Amino acid sequence: MITGELKAKIDKLWTEFWTGGITNPLTVIEQISFLMFARLLDIAESRNEKRDARTGVQSRRNFGQQEQDLRWSHFRHLGAEEMLPLVRDRLFPHFRKVAVDGAEFGEYMKEAQLMIAKPSLLVKAVEMIDALPLTAGDTKGDLYEYLLSKLTTAGINGQFRTPRHVIRAMVEMVAPDPKHKEVVGDPACGTAGFLVETMQYLMREYTSPEMVETDPETGEKIYHGDLLEPYRKHIQQAMFRGFDFDATMLRIAAMNLLLHGIDAPDIHYQDTLSTTFPERFPKLATNAFDVILANPPFKGSLDEEDIHPSLLGLVKTKKTELLFVTLILRMLKLGGRSATIVPDGVLFGSSNAHVDLRRILVEDNQLEGVVSLPSGCFRPYAGVSTAVLIFTKGGKTDQVFFYDVQADGFSLDDKRQPVAANDLPDLLKQWKARDPKELTDRTAKTFFVPAAQIRGDGKYDLSINRYKETVYKEERYDPPAEILDRMMDLEREIMADLEELRGMV
Repeated sequence: MITGELKAKIDKLWTEFWTGGITNPLTVIEQISFLMFARLLDIAESRNEKRDARTGVQSRRNFGQQEQDLRWSHFRHLGAEEMLPLVRDRLFPHFRKVAVDGAEFGEYMKEAQLMIAKPSLLVKAVEMIDALPLTAGDTKGDLYEYLLSKLTTAGINGQFRTPRHVIRAMVEMVAPDPKHKEVVGDPACGTAGFLVETMQYLMREYTSPEMVETDPETGEKIYHGDLLEPYRKHIQQAMFRGFDFDATMLRIAAMNLLLHGIDAPDIHYQDTLSTTFPERFPKLATNAFDVILANPPFKGSLDEEDIHPSLLGLVKTKKTELLFVTLILRMLKLGGRSATIVPDGVLFGSSNAHVDLRRILVEDNQLEGVVSLPSGCFRPYAGVSTAVLIFTKGGKTDQVFFYDVQADGFSLDDKRQPVAANDLPDLLKQWKARDPKELTDRTAKTFFVPAAQIRGDGKYDLSINRYKETVYKEERYDPPAEILDRMMDLEREIMADLEELRGMV
């Protein structure tokens, strides 16, 4: 767990960047990520050197004889004027051909560049990052999560950070399973929050009771994932896949996964809606995933020529929120499942494309649940009202689970302060024990709706208010004549008091 002292160090590092003229939060995180990567690269190289000396086997080296001065342990001792040109002109180009624990980072680093122009700022940043516990498995991931929590601006492509507690609930609802070698993906992974939380979920679920520790400072549980050992190879090499078309996000995602124990992040620069996706990744673009978790960008419309025909063939639209759900259905294996965040318009939009998508979900697949999220859930990034669609590819829809989340444990304003009201624990409880025969009360927060009713007039409306019943409490009032009598009595008392006051003047 990240301590108050570590938070203070990150806050100080953040302030140094801002006072040094780098004020874009995404740029700050990216630059810190680069420097963390430089240090991790040196740590991995030192570890490999010790192993090679012990085994007598020469493994791959990331620093040749002429590149030893590029190692963190060397350049961190340099003065400001020497450090800046070495890091900018030699280390950053070197990033494109290196690897950490077998993971090639060239794809993420090909456009990497140092944005720090002040030598003194670079020295301060290196000193501070050198003091961070990047070798501590549990702490370094939480440390990076805290860094990402400072990302409070929405991107130009409709990207905004999904709250971690919402991600956690979605992961638990689909319950990824390493025992059956399930593959988990995100077609618009951003900072890889869904993939990281999936790894955290596995750590919680696959830790022996005797291996669970309690952090003495925060009281939170620490999970070591000892029961994951039989599945470790699959987890490290094949379980997690992600795509994004923002190079900065891709670099941050790679670092986020690396710091959370995924040694070989398999994420790629790719617009998954485009015509090039099946061409570049034919094995991943169709029938490839057991689980897909996503909060795809809702940026409006795309150029139709850039959209793959297989998507337009099902849903004729340029709207990304509709195309991404169609894409996810294509990417899932038969029987694969997904929890995907969509704007509320997907649930009740009246266009042919909206209706066609909902019909496909209900008639050609198993739509399992619709979870309505409170409208302030994504503040301060966006005020859009959203819902989570939970569905399985193929099968048949008989009953659909609805839940109206009215509170998520935080205030629904821009401050998002912790509050007592939180429906998410009850959502998970009701989801895991869901039974259409039990959840029939349409006035409650959760209930089932038969697919036959959703078909209704052919619009396949999935908005919860369409089916939720409101109980109106009858209010009883006194007869008007009695209210008027009381008002006149009060008026007489006032006049009597005024006459008494006149006599005193």
